[in-house]
Amino acid sequence: MLIDTDVLIWLARGHEGAAQRLANAVPWHLSVVTYIELAQGCRSKAELIRLKKGLAVSRAQLLPLTPAISDRAMQLIDDFALSHGLQLGDALIAATAIDSGQTLLTGNVKHFSSLPDLKLEAFVV
Repeated sequence: MLIDTDVLIWLARGHEGAAQRLANAVPWHLSVVTYIELAQGCRSKAELIRLKKGLAVSRAQLLPLTPAISDRAMQLIDDFALSHGLQLGDALIAATAIDSGQTLLTGNVKHFSSLPDLKLEAFVV
């Protein structure tokens, strides 16, 4: 299972449902894009250090961008950016899930529901 950024944000905010769901998902699988989004949201070095420690404790496996993921993301943007408002980060995360054959756990199902070949698990807030 690939964990979307929003689920980890809910976890950081203390959402009990996120904690329970992610406790059963160790080790975590994340797109490197998710890590970048989380790191970019840190407001201090201390927050960045906490983020890195939390990912280490959860044995997070960061899946890098590959040429195949880039190609898939470009195709998704071509097919869905204009018609469905697909954004860069979501396209790269979706392409990572598709390429790795993993289900994407997300609270933003509407961002991804139109994408073919993407398996989704809805995280309900």
